[in-house]
Amino acid sequence: MGKLNGKIAIITGSDSGIGQAMATAFAREGADVAVTWHTDEDGAQITAERVRQAGGRSLVCRLEVTDEASVQALFRAVDEQLGVPDILVNDAGVGKSKAFTELTYEDFDRVLKTDLYGPFLCAREFVRRRQNAGGGGTLLNVTSVHDAIPSPNNVAYGAAKGGLLLMTRSLAMELAPLKINVNAIAPGLIRTPMTMQRVDDPAQREQEMPHIPWHRPGQPEEVAELALYLVGPDADYITGQDFVIDGGLEMNWGQGA
Repeated sequence: MGKLNGKIAIITGSDSGIGQAMATAFAREGADVAVTWHTDEDGAQITAERVRQAGGRSLVCRLEVTDEASVQALFRAVDEQLGVPDILVNDAGVGKSKAFTELTYEDFDRVLKTDLYGPFLCAREFVRRRQNAGGGGTLLNVTSVHDAIPSPNNVAYGAAKGGLLLMTRSLAMELAPLKINVNAIAPGLIRTPMTMQRVDDPAQREQEMPHIPWHRPGQPEEVAELALYLVGPDADYITGQDFVIDGGLEMNWGQGA
């Protein structure tokens, strides 16, 4: 019997990378999964097929996380086709590496809207449903090691992820009476479509890997296994926490000073 038997999960950004790996892992443990995509419908269909092969029901929806109507439409579709969601993972996100003085209002706005407003809109719909269901459920936000560690040329990303971490902690306190667990996962360098060009380039690897004590990028499946634990029954006593998974990268903060 799987740890998530009978559970319904929504995973935003599950068309590739970490979200796709989570969907596969959750389905393996018995969950039905709503898969969302923004530009990669083919990737979302691959994820959905993996969910079905693992024995779960799946639903595929295009989602614009910055648009309130799109978010509401997703949750209505899940209600109608799968049922009331038990688990929400806010994984969809974007980055923008650019010098601060070159950063446009539109750049900053897009990152904040996607990485911070998006989780807010999705979490609000989720919590309303869990309230109506009498409480319970799990909310998991994917932040980054940059929710705490600054990174040059990434002001917008750091602002969004830092805000998402404090949102996570605030919600954990507010929702504790409803017994809704709220946590965050903070990945370091993980090999996903967003980072593949960096981690597969020999020159970039030679430059970046020495900063990671494990001397390699992480794999999406490793993050998915941590997520599986956090949304499962064994993590019931965990809320308001930020779980770093980075091969030791964060420990190097300040080294060489």
